Order: sequence, then structure tokens, then C-alpha cells
Amino acid sequence: MTTPKIITSALTLGLAACTTVQPAGNATLGANPVLDGGTFSSGGGLTVAAEIRESAGRTAVCGVWAQSERQSVLTKFKAARVVETGSVTVNGETVVRGLQFMPEVAPMGDYAGAQATCMRTERPWSTSDTGAQVAIRIPQQIVVYEPDVSGVLKVEFKPTGPGAGGS
Repeated sequence: MTTPKIITSALTLGLAACTTVQPAGNATLGANPVLDGGTFSSGGGLTVAAEIRESAGRTAVCGVWAQSERQSVLTKFKAARVVETGSVTVNGETVVRGLQFMPEVAPMGDYAGAQATCMRTERPWSTSDTGAQVAIRIPQQIVVYEPDVSGVLKVEFKPTGPGAGGS
């Protein structure tokens, strides 16, 4: 096999291993969406609410996210980028990487009934999925890092659980 064919084959296999998602419309979140998120070291935080459902024989992930109404201006316009780094797992299997498809909503005490956007994954739906363990993961990360002559301004995001607050 020639070098170009080996490279092409390797790239094809690599792309096939990636999780592919397709838009699956909008939905109203049910009574018990999974909640997770975290807080910023400068104050405030994020909450992501998600659930899975069947869509054309596949597993769809539906969700929304919210950020604190009161938080540092340093993080206010960077919160969406933090959400983009998140993923959703079903029984330990990552089914969606990147949560940028989820719309931002106002912080709430209960996200049941929120209007969510859904993405259909490659994972086949099973009747046992109704009781599946769904988890949202957003990695710890540095959101702002600005060194200057008087020191370093650093703001971190830590996955501490739902952090947007709500009424």
C-alpha cells in the first residue's frame, strides 16, 4: 500500500470514530432533566439541563443552558464558549461533544418545561434507555488569563454542579 493510501485510510477511520450528530428539532424538557454546570472564580456560574429521547430510532440529546444574571463582566461574554466544551454521556458513553446547539435561557429553579434544541446522535435507541444514566460534563478551564506588570488576572471555571442560580 502506498503512503497516500495509508494516510487516506487512517484519516477515514479517524473520521468514522468521531461522534456525528444531526439536528433533531426542538422539544420541551420533561419533568426531570439532568442538571450540571459550575462556577467561575470571579462569581456566578452556569447550569446546563439535558435529557435524552428517541428520534428516528436513534438517541437524541435535548437541552438548554443558563448563566447567572449577576456575574463578572469578565465571564459574561465567555460563558457560551465554556458550554461549547461540554459533553453528554449515556451510561458512560459519550454521545455528544460540544453543547453549542443548546439555546441559552434565563436561569430557573426548575428547567422542566424549558424549550430545548435536540441533536440526534449515531447511538441507536433502546427501550432500556428510558432509565439510562445521563451525565453532563464540562471540564475545568481557565476562562480569562491576562498577565500585566502588576500581576496576573485569572478567572477559572470549575465544574461544581448547577451554578446559574434561579428563582
